Amino acid sequence: MSHSGSVVPLTTDKVDLYEAHVDTSQVDERRLLRKIDIRVVPWLGLLYFLNFLDRGSIGNAKLYHMETDLGITDKQYLIALTAFFFPYALLEPASNIILRRVRPSIWLSSMMFVWGIVMMCHGFLHNYGGLVTLRVLLGVAEAGLYPGIVFYISCWYKRSELGTRIAAFFTSATIAGAFSGLLAAAISNMNGVAGKPGWSWIFILEGLLTVLCAVASYWVVSNFPETAGFLTKEERVFVIRRLRDDMQFSAGGEAFQARYIWQSLRDWKTYLAMGIYMGYNGPLFAFSLFTPTIIDELGYTATTANLLSVPVYIWSCIVTVIVGLVGDRLGKRGYINLILFGTGLVGYIILITSRTPALSYFACFLASSAIYPTAPNSVAWVASNVEGSFKRGVTLAMAIGWANLNGAVSSNVYRAQDAPWYRLGHGIMLAYISIGWLCSAAFMFLLRRENERRDRGERDEVIDSDNSGGDMSELALKNGRFETIDDARREKGDEWSQFRYTL
Repeated sequence: MSHSGSVVPLTTDKVDLYEAHVDTSQVDERRLLRKIDIRVVPWLGLLYFLNFLDRGSIGNAKLYHMETDLGITDKQYLIALTAFFFPYALLEPASNIILRRVRPSIWLSSMMFVWGIVMMCHGFLHNYGGLVTLRVLLGVAEAGLYPGIVFYISCWYKRSELGTRIAAFFTSATIAGAFSGLLAAAISNMNGVAGKPGWSWIFILEGLLTVLCAVASYWVVSNFPETAGFLTKEERVFVIRRLRDDMQFSAGGEAFQARYIWQSLRDWKTYLAMGIYMGYNGPLFAFSLFTPTIIDELGYTATTANLLSVPVYIWSCIVTVIVGLVGDRLGKRGYINLILFGTGLVGYIILITSRTPALSYFACFLASSAIYPTAPNSVAWVASNVEGSFKRGVTLAMAIGWANLNGAVSSNVYRAQDAPWYRLGHGIMLAYISIGWLCSAAFMFLLRRENERRDRGERDEVIDSDNSGGDMSELALKNGRFETIDDARREKGDEWSQFRYTL
């Protein structure tokens, strides 16, 4: 029979209990969450810190005569930055599928080890061809880390817990932005050591640190909840059960099927997510690569420009944490996105119109408020509204991959001839943020409309084991016929009639 429109409680008489023979009554949920937080989030934050540090270090190295030493023009420098993004973006969906089928400890650590080696090789560059080649290899090696970490975290936590955890690991990007300026300023003092310029040592030392941490990651990174070695059997079962109660029906593992990829490809949420993510990610790359240059062009020296970028990133870190906490507490991630993107619109309008260095510097704080906090908030929002581990992995990777591909655009818009005010670059960033705002508004509207349709029973399926009576309407039959509720929710994921989207 078809469901009623009300939400069906996921009780054991309706849904198979995961490993029903295991008694989890002695598990302390709060203590277990602290245990997971300590083991999972900090190390992932370190990985992303190194990822962001390594990716953006070329912006710091540029201030220490890298272009002159390599004999390259500003245009060639921009082309080299662009070359990074194509493999970086295009390989991300495949990477997430591999991650779900291979142990995270192996896949994430191996990516990290390879990009650390590539990063060190930057320190031995002699020409333009070598620079382009290494940027392409870096894009290949780093592809999949960010969407992989986001997907991995989403496999551990309930929807109401995701924002804080993703924000906690993502703050490492803001810390990396701040730290990279300090680190570059310090390492540049090694200029002439072993006959190498200061910019070479920035790449060599940062790459070496990444390699060392990658080796440790093989032992530190845990696997998915159902096989995590740091949890007891009872704790593993408890984690899976609480995730399933939170409508993560694929928790505990699911066999890969090609249809999960097609579910993502035909879902409108995937494409609006791509628009939301490009809204903050295009500016994200430009901001990390060019903030030191922008400040430098306002009349400061290279080292002062690097140091003045630090307060901007500290501010971003604080706002990111606050937004993560508020998002989990209120659950209104869509409204938060609209506010943050709106702040960014104001910031970039000021950057376009300002001719005062102090005012432009202040606008950098507003711009960063639309970039860094919006990223984890948007990721948590989309991940919460896509069910099925493979489908969620593909959706996140496609959205993040497309957003990263836009880094190829944003890496080319801050041209040397536009200094010191860079009106063209700021105008394009303003367009990106506008797209993010509009897609966030559309995402909210369509999610709300779909919830209302489900409340009215328009998405109900026929459940043969439901003995409540009622007619098998043509609409219900069109929505699908299943033996049990468990079959329906596992087969349909977030398209199941009783799944409710979060706004």
